Amino acid sequence: GTMPAAAATSGTRRGYTFAMRRILVGLDSSPRAKDVLAAAVDLAQRTQAKLRLLRCVALPPELPANLWTLPPAQVTETFLATARREIEEAGANVPPELLDGAYAQLGVAWDAICSAAREHDADLIVIGSHGYGLLDRLLGTTAAKVVNHADRSVLVVRSPDATKRG
Repeated sequence: GTMPAAAATSGTRRGYTFAMRRILVGLDSSPRAKDVLAAAVDLAQRTQAKLRLLRCVALPPELPANLWTLPPAQVTETFLATARREIEEAGANVPPELLDGAYAQLGVAWDAICSAAREHDADLIVIGSHGYGLLDRLLGTTAAKVVNHADRSVLVVRSPDATKRG
């Protein structure tokens, strides 16, 4: 009844192995993003997967007042430029052989993450557990929406101190 050892260890059998080649990591600007990235890097090192980092920018309703004097496209560019800089800094913390790009884009985070995972054919989505605003708790978190809408597996990373905050 037991499988021959060679078949058990062979990486060619498809269908019931969870091969990880591509991992999409959704990062935000919160302090816990570094924990999410660290968990993703650790996983990629164990599985030889490549990480693609994604940072979504939704235009916040409360913009700095001086930005309103700029044309809307320029406001958007300003936010995107900041997000790009942040995601590239995050990418600099990933061993180069594991990194498959770091991107910033406009959009609703959960929707953009699910779409990017499909387009990139990611085997796994890695995200943080929750945002840090009251609004986030009321509306349901990005993590919950990704878990509900994604058509692939999702790893939700809890920060080490998340349990203490209550």
